Amino acid sequence: MTPDMRDLLRPFRDEAIARDIPVDDVERWLGTARPCAVLTRDGDRGGDGPVVGRFGGPLLLPADVPDPVHPFVASIDLAALPADATDLPLPPDGRLLLFAFPETANDYETMGSVVYVPAGTAVTERDRNAWNSFDFEDEKAMFEAFPQGPLRATAGVSLPYHHAAARGAIAPAGPLQIGGYAWEEAICTDPVADAVSHAVKAAEAGRWDGRVSGDVSDWVLLADWQAGMDVEGWESASVHWVIQREDLVARRFDRTFTDVFWNP
Repeated sequence: MTPDMRDLLRPFRDEAIARDIPVDDVERWLGTARPCAVLTRDGDRGGDGPVVGRFGGPLLLPADVPDPVHPFVASIDLAALPADATDLPLPPDGRLLLFAFPETANDYETMGSVVYVPAGTAVTERDRNAWNSFDFEDEKAMFEAFPQGPLRATAGVSLPYHHAAARGAIAPAGPLQIGGYAWEEAICTDPVADAVSHAVKAAEAGRWDGRVSGDVSDWVLLADWQAGMDVEGWESASVHWVIQREDLVARRFDRTFTDVFWNP
């Protein structure tokens, strides 16, 4: 654990010890903490870090990348992320583009995708509404409600307690998070484990190609978006982009599986 992470967790440690929780138990719990990058918009609490990307904006993709079939959420400039902001083996530069439809689906359907654009790659602007090929008005209105604007990063700490109400006082989060542990509004189970089970079902149903491990330890949370903070009508919706460790190391971001929790 880095000194900065220990400082962030000091109030929790002091409170736990004050409640006579054994020090060894407290330290064991703190040992599970993971660093994460908390991304906030201007005006949000803690929104004074460096700009590392943005919600929305123009959709810029290499010519050989097909139009994504899910709405464009955000782009992240990996070179701008603070050093050691996460413990993920992310590329040192380039951009991650996140796509998602913040609504639950069947158990074997990914609800988003990730595109990695290496630094220096030629890109062209695409139609941000191409995913809505049938021009459904409800879906168009939902997409128009997606947040827009710069995203600022601060170093955060993430604990494996997945219920938002419980973790908020320990490790406050922004609407978008890179790395760390996933969380949801009212569920205490691990969202990554749920996503992995859905990815396995997708593979079994022939809807997901390539090797899919059913061992949760082979996967990591790439990003979390608390869509319910931003999109009216989708309150409590959480989007989780998860990826197998071996795919992340190999930069196969097209192998990211996207799972959504929504309790309308």
